[in-house]
Amino acid sequence: MSSNYDTIPTMFKSIVENDPEKKLFNYKEGNSWISLKSKEVYSIVESISSALRSYELSINDKAAILSSTSYKWALSDYGILCNGSVTVTVYPTLIDSQIKYILNNSGTKLIFVENNEQLLKINNIKDQCPSLKIIVMLDNSANSSDQVVNFDDFIQRGRDYKESNGFDFEDAINSVKPNDLLTLIYTSGTTGTPKGVMLSHNNLISNIKAVKKVQDDIDNERFLSFLPLSHVLERMAGHFFALSVDGEIFYAENMETVGENMVEVSPTIVIAVPRFFEKIYAKIMNGLKSAPSTKVKLFNWALKVGKNYTNIIHANQSPPFFLKMKYNIADKLIYSKVRKKLGGKIKFFISGGAPLSSNIAEFFAGIGITILEGYGLTETSPVLTSNTPEKIRFGYVGTKLYNVDLKIAEDGEILAKGPNIMLGYYNDEESTSKAIDENGWFHTGDIGKVDEDGFLKITDRKKSLLVTSAGKNIAPAPLENAIKSSDYVDQVLVIGDQRNFISALIVPDFLTVNKYLN
Repeated sequence: MSSNYDTIPTMFKSIVENDPEKKLFNYKEGNSWISLKSKEVYSIVESISSALRSYELSINDKAAILSSTSYKWALSDYGILCNGSVTVTVYPTLIDSQIKYILNNSGTKLIFVENNEQLLKINNIKDQCPSLKIIVMLDNSANSSDQVVNFDDFIQRGRDYKESNGFDFEDAINSVKPNDLLTLIYTSGTTGTPKGVMLSHNNLISNIKAVKKVQDDIDNERFLSFLPLSHVLERMAGHFFALSVDGEIFYAENMETVGENMVEVSPTIVIAVPRFFEKIYAKIMNGLKSAPSTKVKLFNWALKVGKNYTNIIHANQSPPFFLKMKYNIADKLIYSKVRKKLGGKIKFFISGGAPLSSNIAEFFAGIGITILEGYGLTETSPVLTSNTPEKIRFGYVGTKLYNVDLKIAEDGEILAKGPNIMLGYYNDEESTSKAIDENGWFHTGDIGKVDEDGFLKITDRKKSLLVTSAGKNIAPAPLENAIKSSDYVDQVLVIGDQRNFISALIVPDFLTVNKYLN
């Protein structure tokens, strides 16, 4: 398929028009999975864009989404972008005051909200948000008024507006330029006031095309989407990128049903965070504790065979005949059964958002499951580096994308430059100038090193480095990862700045601890 597009709207149009009958978005209602074909998605997105115009939102106007991940989140996003407007993402876990800051700082005019729980937050602050005029209820549970409109009514309004005012969807799509602002994604604000990261269409498109070059065997995959679309990782990898490779996207019912949904839809690619893999690992290891000794021995044998096999493969060598034979036997007895519990068709997982323990990555590789870890930040759209199925190094986050430049500063900080680097922080020139220097290098705030083969290893956050009272610099991340590898540990925080000793605050995994005690 041609990738001759330079904005998200032109990409959207190119993909959905290529195969109008393709089942593009899939969601579960009751006990059944329901599919939206490409032509249906196109029609709904067109109506959303038209409805936005009817409320006088046009180029560069801001519309927010306050919702958990769902097909309606995806439809709303494409509707906003194809109108030439800007999507402001809002985490559904945020409290009223945080949402108020984001809406006011961005000048949001319209917001899509998931349900009455989220509507209550907006009702508490709307009188303090002068730019906010319209609230769209995604679950259709509102009593429609001048300010609040149900999603289905909003779609119908768009259709009526197109009919009466001649809204030209293609013209709206073509009016969007590569350097136009696409989205505002606000940082967590843990070190101060949240900052709105400005990403353009070119930022995202350049990142999509670069990732496609390192994953050139991906086509017509089945994605399971469950991470927050408010976060740039899922937005890029499970939303924009998934569409760009003609993927079929399934939306999990919620975080608790991910395992069940994987078995139901048999995805080939899943984007997840390290905690997801830690939980699976803990479940497998806990299961082995009560298993017969023969089964434990068989699993450990298969794990050893798998590790030996994958180490040889990753070294670009050919495994010996007898190791291949052992691997095939282990695959039939062990690996295939694990994969079946994950849907049976997993090609690979993508891990991001936080460092993945090399022990966890190696364990999964040893049971025939590939996890590709990458690295990036919201400000970099997000991918800077990535492992690939052919080039994996455990404990490293891969090699840089072809259109990205990386270098390590004298103090160990990772600096990046490329077309995926943000436009800046919204209405915050001071913070922008601190993050992007006069030579265009973005300062990531992460400490790392690059080996002789170009693989990047993240050692810690620059701000996380602990300096003991004796003046010794300590990187807490390796210590935390080592402690967290225990089945009995859920979360850990290493502390010790300006002290003469290092301590750790540990939250136990109470389920595992209770099983052990009983």
